[in-house]
Order: sequence, then structure tokens, then C-alpha cells
Amino acid sequence: MIIERLLKVALLGSSWVLYVLLGLSVLSFSTMAERWLFFRRRAVDLDVLRAELGKKLDAGDLDGADKVLEGSPSFEARVAREALRWAGCGVAAISDVVEYELARVKKELERGLNFLGTLGNNAPFIGLFGTVLGVIISFQRLGDAGRNTSAMGGVMAGIAEALVATGVGLFVAIPAVVAYNVVQKRIGEIETDSLALTKLITAYLKADPSLGERRRHDSPVREAAPEKGTGSEVEREHPSAVGAI
Repeated sequence: MIIERLLKVALLGSSWVLYVLLGLSVLSFSTMAERWLFFRRRAVDLDVLRAELGKKLDAGDLDGADKVLEGSPSFEARVAREALRWAGCGVAAISDVVEYELARVKKELERGLNFLGTLGNNAPFIGLFGTVLGVIISFQRLGDAGRNTSAMGGVMAGIAEALVATGVGLFVAIPAVVAYNVVQKRIGEIETDSLALTKLITAYLKADPSLGERRRHDSPVREAAPEKGTGSEVEREHPSAVGAI
């Protein structure tokens, strides 16, 4: 009973599989185009950026270095700027904040990547499913034709048509896999270059600790809370208020 029902579903045809693959191919190429534009808008000459940043750090101009990074649209500059903002907190704090910022950046970089990877792995199977359905229909027609040799040509044509689904599945999968690998490579390059820029900053801070000291007043870390017995923050800022009470 179940086999008969499944056979009726299979005999509905494989053309709908081709429409599914067509829709997936549109989504796939749209995602590829979006990722290409995304990375292209943020592409910069990192050698020039490193040279400009190095000049500012050589001069001890951390504000100038911040402006250089702020003017760059790249993710590498974004991560390095966050590291520079924590320059007065020590190298260990910079290392932690760089890892945090890279984790945030990675979410933006990997947008659409799961779809490309999933499609690249499964599109051939979707096409193969369409081929299987087409072959089932062809053999059903062959059984109905019996000894009618004139109907054999139609059966063979049906099998050839069914194989198109496998070809379309491969056509959808191969570009998706290539795009997935290219994006993965680009993400790795951005992570490596981001770490290289932050290493450049920490190297200058280690060589000249006074740079970090001058940056300490701009640190995002607030002043530690006073110990017990030393008076509250309100007392330190407004000592006259205590006397009034």
C-alpha cells in the first residue's frame, strides 16, 4: 500500500526538481554577488595602511594613528582601532579585546556562508533525486509499452531528460563550493592581517611604555571603585555636600 502511494508520488514527474534547483541557483548567485560587493567595498591596500600607521606610531601620535584607522573602511582597521583604544590598559587587555572584536567581525564576514556550503554539498543530491524520479517514470513507460518497439524511443528520451536534473544539480553546486572556499580564504586573510596590525601596535607599546601612559586617560575602563573607609564617589566629587548633611 505504501509502495503504491510512493510510486504515485514518483510518477508526478521530476520537472519540479528542476524548478527547485533553478530557485536555489538564483539565491546562490545572489549571495555570491552580495559577498563580492561586501568585500570589495572594504578592500584597501594594507601596505599603505601599515606604512601610514607606522609613521604615526613612530612619532608617538596615537591620535593621528586613530584617525588613520578611522578613515579606513577595512575590517583590519576596525579591529586595530579597537586595540588602539585600549592602549592604556596593557598588552593583555589589548589581546582580549582583539579576540572579542574579531568574533564580532566574523559574524558579518560569514553571513550567507552556511547557505553556500549547504547548497554546495547537497545540490548534487537534489539533482540526483530528480534523475531517479525521471528514471522511475521511464521504466514505468517501458513496462506499459511491453513489446511495442516504437515506444522505446520515447522511453530513452525520458531517461536522457531525467539525467538533466543531475547536470543542473552539479551546475548549481560547483559555483557554490568555489564561492564558499573563496570566502573562507578571504576571512582567513582578514583575521591574519587584523592580528598583524594589532601586533604592530603592541610592539610600539612595548618598546615605548609612555605611549600607553599617555593613552590611559582615554581608556574605556572606568576608575576603580574606592575602598571602604575612603569615602564615596559623591564625597570625592562634592565634598561640600557631606558637610551640608
